[in-house]
Amino acid sequence: MTADRNPRQRIEKVAGSRRARLTAAPGTTAEPGPPDEERDAPAAGAADGGPNDERMKRDVPPHY
Repeated sequence: MTADRNPRQRIEKVAGSRRARLTAAPGTTAEPGPPDEERDAPAAGAADGGPNDERMKRDVPPHY
């Protein structure tokens, strides 16, 4: 088998849980990576807000 040359994630059963979890992928760490500048930047015009922003923040769906 090529399992030694090609390490993969394995499925681990968690005692007392309905869900299983995967082992860490090879070459990864649990540490978060640096932020993505493009993704985390505010959208163009988002800082200005719109005419409905205040109303949208106050409105609560009827099921609350």
